[in-house]
Amino acid sequence: MFDRTKFFDDSLNESAETKLAIIKHCRESVFKAIDIINAAVKPGGKVLFCGNGGSAADSQHLATEFVIRLSHDLKRPAIGAIALTTDSSMLTAGANDIGYDNVFARQVEGIGQKGDVLIGISTSGNSASVINAVQSAKSKGMKTIAFLGGSGGKMKGMSDCDIIIPSSNTQRIQEGHITIGHIICESVERELFS
Repeated sequence: MFDRTKFFDDSLNESAETKLAIIKHCRESVFKAIDIINAAVKPGGKVLFCGNGGSAADSQHLATEFVIRLSHDLKRPAIGAIALTTDSSMLTAGANDIGYDNVFARQVEGIGQKGDVLIGISTSGNSASVINAVQSAKSKGMKTIAFLGGSGGKMKGMSDCDIIIPSSNTQRIQEGHITIGHIICESVERELFS
């Protein structure tokens, strides 16, 4: 029989343990990501995000934080950021005409520029659409950051910076990605605009 209390406690304890493991395992890669983004957006570059499912939602969430702002005590200009996951016409035409594995890569090809940053989000590290987007970004001279989990999957080592959440549980990886995304965004806006 399902024990709601045990599940509640275990889920929160696992989440807390994952966050503590992030401190130990991800600090340097997060700092590297902050430096990459600072170097891109200071002269006017933009940050592109892509991912599937929950990672698509995280892409939209984080792009919004960069454009609008995260810290309400800080008045700053918008930081250029785009979630490649939001245009249903683009996604469905791309899936139909060139195959879903290429929907993000095609957008990177069209709107990404040298000096921009692509953040590819994949809990498994094996999403073909995100892998192809990273390859497209690299071919354009863009910097790339990967938000991954577990072993890092096929994407491990493909990007300029891998942030690998130390968990094999998809929910905990997603929670780690959004937490890391908030830390990166707030660090960028405070380091550049405070």
